Parts: sequence; structure tokens; C-alpha cells
Amino acid sequence: MTTRSFYSLQDKVAIVTGAARGIGAAIAERLLNAGAQVALADADIEEARRTAAALDVGGQRSLAVAVDVTKRAQTESMVREVVDRFGTIHILVNNAGIAGPNKPLVEVSEEEWDHVSDINLKGVFLCCRAVLPVMLKNRYGRIVNIASIAGKEGNPNLAPYSATKAGVICLTKALAKEVCTQGIYVNSLTPAVIETPILKQLTQQQIDYMTSRIPMGRVGKPSEVAALVHFLASDDCSFTNGACLDISGGRATY
Repeated sequence: MTTRSFYSLQDKVAIVTGAARGIGAAIAERLLNAGAQVALADADIEEARRTAAALDVGGQRSLAVAVDVTKRAQTESMVREVVDRFGTIHILVNNAGIAGPNKPLVEVSEEEWDHVSDINLKGVFLCCRAVLPVMLKNRYGRIVNIASIAGKEGNPNLAPYSATKAGVICLTKALAKEVCTQGIYVNSLTPAVIETPILKQLTQQQIDYMTSRIPMGRVGKPSEVAALVHFLASDDCSFTNGACLDISGGRATY
């Protein structure tokens, strides 16, 4: 039996969407530290470049990629750019998302609903669709979709967000059953409130409500989410597929 580093991502190539800041940046940092080559994909390309430069001095193992995950042509271009740079793709972390409007459903416009749905749910579909041909060819892949505890329980005044995150959970389960016999495993995470810039899109009342539901009595850290993503992105994740893993400080345990 040979020894190796647990959860090593040496020689693996990963794409992390929404990687310019917050949870996405923490995930990119964790995967880089584990030995992976990482594409930091984000609509804010300048911030993605700054984050990549800070995490990977010299830029030997990182690549900042501009992408609007709601556009098929851009997600396909992202995949081509990463393959051109690193040769292949082993890992996809669908992290890009927005909180959307914080108000009662009766006040949510059709345009607001579509905007949240396009980024949070359609974006996951398009990124998976773009990356899967590479993974299917390799007969290897790890896809991790960042959902939300709101997708399990629903949060008042966040109906579009809650509904789209529930969709991400079910998309994960469906896709996982399609591709698991071809060496590709697909899982999702459901964070509760995490200390990231996305909280600026919410009212303090909403943040206090969500935090009050967490038995541990605090919000989570991006690094804690990244640690769980790291396992799901590794070879050690070999019999976990179609799962929805809670990372909510005990708010939900199912």
C-alpha cells in the first residue's frame, strides 16, 4: 500500500464559479493549497484577477476567466479556455449565485424572479452541460453545487432564492444518477448564513432571523464551506453521490 496525502488534488484541474470573492474565493484557495490548478470564473473579471494573483503569486496554477453563467456561449467559452490552458477539467464547483430581492413574494416582479432563476439555477445547468463532455470523455469528474439551507426549508421574503436553491438540490440528485457509472459524482451543499459579501444584499432583520435559527449561535465561515467542498472534489469522495450535505451549524440535519 502506497502512502499519499489525504484529499490531495495534485494534477487535478478545477473550475470554481463566483470565485472572485466570498465562498468562491475560499474554495479556490483551498483547492490551490491541495495542489489543484484552478480557474477562478466570475462575471467580475477584474476582481477575479486580483483574487487569483493574491492566491497564486506568479499565476502558474491559476487562471481568471470572465463568465456570465446565464449565457450558454460564455459557459462553453469558459470550458474551452480552461482546457486550452490546463489540458482538461476534473472538478467543477458551481458557486455563483445571488440572494435576489428581500421582500414578500407579492412584491417580487417577474423580471426579478427570472434574474435570480437565471443565475442560481440556469447557471448551474449551463455550467454542468458545458463541462460534462470533457468529464464524460475522461470518465472522471467531481461536480459540487452550492445550494442553500433555504432550498430545504424556505426563508420568508426570499422566495426566488429559496425556490432556485431547492432546484439546485434536485438537479444535483437527477444528474448524479445519470453519470455516476461513468466515474462522475455530483453532490450539493446547503450552507446556512455564511459571512460573505452576499449578506450586504439582505436586511439586518433578515440576517438576525436566519442566524437565530442556527443552534450553534453563529454564522459560518467561507473556509468551513471550502473544507467540505475539498472532500467532495477529491478522489476520497468515492461513494458519496447525489447527496445534499448540510453545513448549517445544526439548523437542518436531514
